[in-house]
Amino acid sequence: MGRAEKVVLAYSGGVDTSVCIPYLKEEWGVKEVITLAADLGQGEELKPIQSKALKCGAVESLVEDAKETFVKEYAFPAIQANTLYENRYPLSTALARPLIAKLLVEAAEKYGADAVAHGCTGKGNDQVRFDVGIMALNPNLKVLAPAREWGMSREEAITYGEKFGMEFPVKKSSPYSIDRNLLGRSIEAGPLEDPMTEPPEEVFVMTKAIADTPNEPEYIEIGFERGIPVSINGNQLNPVELITQLNEIVGNHGFGRIDMIENRVVGIKSREIYETPALLALINAHRDLESLTLTADITNYKQGIEQTYSELIYRGLWYSPLKEALDAFIQKTQERVSGSVRIKLFKGNATIVGRKSANSIYTPDLATYGAEDKFDHKAAEGFIYIWGLPTRVWAEKTK
Repeated sequence: MGRAEKVVLAYSGGVDTSVCIPYLKEEWGVKEVITLAADLGQGEELKPIQSKALKCGAVESLVEDAKETFVKEYAFPAIQANTLYENRYPLSTALARPLIAKLLVEAAEKYGADAVAHGCTGKGNDQVRFDVGIMALNPNLKVLAPAREWGMSREEAITYGEKFGMEFPVKKSSPYSIDRNLLGRSIEAGPLEDPMTEPPEEVFVMTKAIADTPNEPEYIEIGFERGIPVSINGNQLNPVELITQLNEIVGNHGFGRIDMIENRVVGIKSREIYETPALLALINAHRDLESLTLTADITNYKQGIEQTYSELIYRGLWYSPLKEALDAFIQKTQERVSGSVRIKLFKGNATIVGRKSANSIYTPDLATYGAEDKFDHKAAEGFIYIWGLPTRVWAEKTK
C-alpha cells in the first residue's frame, strides 16, 4: 500500500539510506525516489554517492553544495548566541539538520513530490529535528521514516539491499557511529557506550593528541564584526575558509574535544564524543568580546536566552516562533560586538589572553588602582547603605 507517489530522500550513501530506496518502492509502493545529498563540508567526494543512489534505484540523484549557507545562516547565528547545549556541546551536528530539512522541502516543491524521507532510527535526535523542521516549513508534506519502522538490524538491512543488487564491500563496519560536517565530528556507539571507557585515539581526526601537538604556543587573533567572525590574524576570509582554516590551526594544538553524557530529546542519556575545534574557539572568543562591549544587565539576561536558544536548536525547533523572536533580541545585542580577540593555543588549551574593540565600555581611568583613578570612592558609602537597606531591615526584624 503506497504512502506517497514521489519522495525526496535525504541521502548519505550509507547502508540505511541506500536500503531506503528499494524499501520505499517495494514495501511502501512509492513510484519515484529522488535522493538529495547535502555537501556540508563532510570532506568526502559526493559524486560516487550520487552515482550510487542511481544504482540503488533512484530516478534522480541531487547533490547540493550548501557549505556557505551552513556557516552564514546557521553557524554564525549560533556563535552570536554562544550556543552550548548543557553548557558543553556547541551543536555542530544539530545545526546541520534544519538546513537539510529546508533543502528537502525545497526539492520536494521543485520536483512535485508529495513526501520526503530520511533514514533516522527511532532512538536519536535527528528524527525529531527532521520531522519538526519539515512540518514547520511545509505542513502538507508527508514525512516517511522507513528505518524507524522496518525493524531490521544492520546485517538484515544489508541482506535486504543485496536482494536488489546492492553491493556493500565492507560488511564489517566500524563499531562507531560518526557524523561529520564543516563544524565538527560526532562519535558514538561501540565501546563508547560504556561511560568509563576512554575514547581511543583512533576516533579523533580533527584534533591532535596532546603528545603530538607543538611544544611552542601559537597566538591567533580573531576579528569580529557585529558578532560574526570575519578574519584570522587580520586576514579577511569568507565564511567557509575561516572555519576551515581555524579547524586546522586550533585542531593542531589539540583543542576542541568534548566527552559528555548527553540528554537526548527522546528522554534517554547518550555518551557522545565531539570534535569542534573552530566552533568552540569562536564561541569562547565571541563571549569574551561581548564582556568588553555589552552592559552587565544585557550580558546576564542574554545568558538565559542563550540556554533557551541552545535547547531549541538541539530539540529541532530552529523554525519555531520562539526561535524567531529570540533572533531579534540576539541580533540587537550584536550591533556593537565588533573587535578582535587574541587566543593562545597550547597543549589542548585555547586561552584568551587579550581583547580590544572600538566599542569597548571598559574604562581604564575607572578600573585602575593607580594615580589616574577617577572613581569617587566617597560615593561608595552611600551606595552601600541604600543597597544593603533591605538586608539590614530584615536582620533587625528577624534577629
